[in-house]
Amino acid sequence: MDEIIRDLIPTKTGFSEGVLIAGAQNDSVVVLGSDITTSVGLNLFANKYPEKFISLGIAEQNAVGIAAGLALTGKIPVFATYAVFSALRTTDQIRISVCYNNLHVIIGGAHAGISVGPDGATHQALEDIAVMRSLPNMTVLSPCDATQARILTIKAIMECRGPVYIRFGREAVPDFTDENLKNSIGKAQVLQDGRQASIIATGHMVWMALKAARILKLEGIDVRVINMHTIKPIDIECIVSAARETGYLLSVEEHQIYGGLGSAIAEVVVKHYPVPMDMIGMNDCFGESGKPEELLEKYGLTANAIVTRLKNLIHSFPR
Repeated sequence: MDEIIRDLIPTKTGFSEGVLIAGAQNDSVVVLGSDITTSVGLNLFANKYPEKFISLGIAEQNAVGIAAGLALTGKIPVFATYAVFSALRTTDQIRISVCYNNLHVIIGGAHAGISVGPDGATHQALEDIAVMRSLPNMTVLSPCDATQARILTIKAIMECRGPVYIRFGREAVPDFTDENLKNSIGKAQVLQDGRQASIIATGHMVWMALKAARILKLEGIDVRVINMHTIKPIDIECIVSAARETGYLLSVEEHQIYGGLGSAIAEVVVKHYPVPMDMIGMNDCFGESGKPEELLEKYGLTANAIVTRLKNLIHSFPR
């Protein structure tokens, strides 16, 4: 598995590269900055296309309103800042100005999850998926690495028609996406096939799921690993197939267990094909300051933790 890693790259880098590439392909793309342009990588766009970049300062709610106005004139506005601000501080404006009008606005949620580390609970977005996926017309993306972030960002800008929320992190993580593998919004990727259980992960946790699957294989447990990079619209067919063919589902996300990926999967399972399921995520708590690896260990978001939880799930519901 390690041989497929090209490098350790932050997913925010892929997002910023995607915006830059889409801007070169479509003159309608404009970017709104909110004082942390460099932190989210949008300085690349601002430096190349200063005439299509608007710096608004620390005024995230105002930025959403301006983005909505630009979208109504035919522009494709991209607005990004820390996810605690872009998704949570601006929820009212996104709901009414963007989603209610079904406008093609791209919202970037940076520094998502507890792996932000030392910034602590105030800057660790752990509820953004739940909020964004509950909004009508909103597409929610959570790429697993920088390469996938670049690919999905370009697709979000060039192919989608309504609002899109793209979630990404700050820390450098393994970059392992195969560009030859189809990356389609709304279609999950089966990265490893298996017949005894399925791990469905999103964002940075996809790599952890692959590491867990390697450990489980050495123990004789054959696990399917699914990269659910699109939270909404979720890939119902992929989830139902995994439930039917493997019998056990374990969701893994760097997000609250309430309202996120696990909840979205459970909604599908309970309606279409109920099977034993467990969810790994933040268990109704805030994060704290610390090194990313220490926080992931403390809150049970590691490969070893995934192994333990999956084995417990299987043992709790023997066939």
